[in-house]
Amino acid sequence: MANKDNHDEPIAGRVTNVDLSKKMRTSFLDYAMSVIVARALPDVRDGLKPVHRRILYDMHELGVTPDKPYKKSARIVGDVLGKYHPHGDTAVYESMVRMAQDFSYRYMLVDGHGNFGSVDGDGAAAMRYTEARLSKIAMEMLRDINKDTIDFQPNYDGTEREPSVLPSRFPNLLVNGASGIAVGMATNIPPHNLSEVISAIHVLMKNPDATTADLMEALPGPDFPTGGVVMGKSGIRKAYETGKGTIIVRAKVEIEGEAGGKQRIIATELPYMVNKAKLIERIAELARDKRIEGITDINDESDREGMRVVIDVRRDASAEVILNNLYKLTLMQTSFSFNMLAIVKGTPKILSLKEILNYYLEHQVEVIQRRTKYELNKAQARAHILEGLRIALDHIDEIIKIIRGSQTGDVAKNQLIEGFGLDDKQAQAILDMRLVRLTGLEREKIDKEYNQLMKDIEEYKAILASRERVNEIIYQELLEIQNKFGDPRRTELLVGEVLSLEDEDLIEEEDVIISLTHNGYIKRLPTSEFKAQNRGGRGVQGMGVHNDDFVEHLVSTSTHDVLLFFTDAGKVYRMKGYEIPEYGRSAKGIPVINLLNIGNNEKIQAVINVSDKNNDIEKDLFFVTLMGTVKRTPVSDFANIRSNGLKAINLKDDDQVSNVLIASEDQNIIIGTHRGYAVSFNAADVRSMGRSATGVRGVRLRENDYVVGSDILKPDSEVFIISENGYGKRTPAAEYPIKGRGGKGIKTANITEKNGPLAGLTTVNGEEDIMLITDQGVMIRFSVEDVSQTGRATLGVHLIRMTDGAKVATMAKVEKQDDSEDDTKDQSSDSEQASDDSSTNADQNSDSDN
Repeated sequence: MANKDNHDEPIAGRVTNVDLSKKMRTSFLDYAMSVIVARALPDVRDGLKPVHRRILYDMHELGVTPDKPYKKSARIVGDVLGKYHPHGDTAVYESMVRMAQDFSYRYMLVDGHGNFGSVDGDGAAAMRYTEARLSKIAMEMLRDINKDTIDFQPNYDGTEREPSVLPSRFPNLLVNGASGIAVGMATNIPPHNLSEVISAIHVLMKNPDATTADLMEALPGPDFPTGGVVMGKSGIRKAYETGKGTIIVRAKVEIEGEAGGKQRIIATELPYMVNKAKLIERIAELARDKRIEGITDINDESDREGMRVVIDVRRDASAEVILNNLYKLTLMQTSFSFNMLAIVKGTPKILSLKEILNYYLEHQVEVIQRRTKYELNKAQARAHILEGLRIALDHIDEIIKIIRGSQTGDVAKNQLIEGFGLDDKQAQAILDMRLVRLTGLEREKIDKEYNQLMKDIEEYKAILASRERVNEIIYQELLEIQNKFGDPRRTELLVGEVLSLEDEDLIEEEDVIISLTHNGYIKRLPTSEFKAQNRGGRGVQGMGVHNDDFVEHLVSTSTHDVLLFFTDAGKVYRMKGYEIPEYGRSAKGIPVINLLNIGNNEKIQAVINVSDKNNDIEKDLFFVTLMGTVKRTPVSDFANIRSNGLKAINLKDDDQVSNVLIASEDQNIIIGTHRGYAVSFNAADVRSMGRSATGVRGVRLRENDYVVGSDILKPDSEVFIISENGYGKRTPAAEYPIKGRGGKGIKTANITEKNGPLAGLTTVNGEEDIMLITDQGVMIRFSVEDVSQTGRATLGVHLIRMTDGAKVATMAKVEKQDDSEDDTKDQSSDSEQASDDSSTNADQNSDSDN
């Protein structure tokens, strides 16, 4: 038993109890921090990861400078591995290769000789075949490194010393960018233009409180080595303010026309880090699989002078639509995500643009101050020696006598120190002095050097005492670098934002008509379906009408425009023109509830078109209800509409939306009623309100009256009305005086049994076509010019022949069409016009504004 205990005692002494979970946690954190700080992330001061810093420093130590011959890459990699970087040779060589690629670095730090890869994805040749040396601008990264400007640290085995950071006389983190994946974090900083970054530093020097907007005046955005086009600046601004953001980068392309009407797309620049060969392969694959139709051929015509990828387009295809498809389906459009993470004082931190520049400035201040202290100490030490030499020259005979009479050098040194108040260094300098220094000319040189050193010492002290002087030196030296290495911007920055490619970008834009029936059937038709006819024609069948259904809304729009649908419940829904299915002229269409998330008890009362071409987003929506209430709300309030709709107006129980207009506050509004009255007033009379507001009185209605139409009333326009029995007219706007809102209005039509009450009112300028629709689904299109101009209270002329019991349901203005055809023109219409125009005007002035 005793023997067993004696045997176990040494084993027990070597066993340590360890908490496994705690040990794993500690080990993983140590590993993570090692990867973060010592491998994957750049330092905010010089913008370099350790491997890049070690490569540049080693090349500097090897003397592989721009004025020396190239040296084998394998020699450089081996030296870096042996001295500083205890990792694989592949990591070192690939890092060096990247610093030598003109499509990876904006300003290359390594001057490569041989095959260092290509934008087509070709890899670099093996390191035994390539050669390299430092580039000229890389020397600015290492400038003053031997003047005590930075700290050195032991290498991995303590046998060498390496720099913890380079002096980095230009802001490399922003100029060349950085990318890397660590444990639990990553960095992605784009390259920038050297001149612009230096200009931004100057802005910050002059105004330490400069905002991001101030800095962006000098540094508007990234500048990729491969050029390209950045779409919009909001993502850049967000990234510069927060350290995170996303931008859209597109290839730079041109569309050229060829003989015979054919076109071709030519790409001369690609987004950053896009493989050209794979891109061409992807485009060919999409064309082969018919995912993009219209491409007949693709050729890579790139050469040493530049990139040129040519995509031939079929004659009947749209190059713009194909290009948008390429943006969506290929890497001709990419997103670059900023994640400006860097090591700050040993800790990873996400940085804004201003913080990066401030940290760089702090580093440069330290570099200049340390360099100045080094120069000061060196000057003071030299001046101290010269002071001893001057003393020796003043007492040269005594000095010679002491030296000749001394048995040893140490004895002579001690006697010089005691006799003339010198220190050890001065005495040694006198002993080492050559006899030639005793000449008069040499004495002048010593005095001149000493006087210059005293001036330099004063200058160095002045610099160290003034931050302004330090800043001035930093900027002047940066300006020298800018003048030497600065070049024009390569990447184009566009103002317009392109957050994503929607389906509309892949659909050719065309003018269309959207029709919506009383029972909620909607469809899209091209305007070419309706040939213009002369007034009085019978029209063409425009809708398949079933169960007493009829067209209630007709909107002339574009496939790319936004349509806002307003319901009787006061809600609004949003859809693009191309999202509405296209049907034939006689087709019924599709229930609108299949496209919009409309409630069971909701019915669409108004449809309006919001066009980018007219800057409608900067205007107001003007609401008019059946009961004469009006409201003005900015269009921008309806920019973001949920799929289940948005409340647009707060309606009273017995009211509904009659019409919605896009208007500016300096425009006039006219409102027409069923009983033939109209009121006109300035839109500014209605103050701007929020979405949920009820509105104010626009017209005071008579008994059993309601609103049938409203529009913008311009001074040079005309008011066009249509009655239920198909009679219409146009009247100059001057006959409708602009008065305040809320009146009963003036008579705008002489209502008789023949023409019937008003069915609609709008304004025209004589250059439109009018589309009329009956409650039986018959459509007719004619030019406004074919309708006679008459007074306010007249009957009007016959515009459409109505079958028994039919009524005009609605009308819409559409763009004028050049083509016309006399489709069963009604020869009797002229006689009808003559009799209609002679109708009584007795009531013209009987009803005036109250």
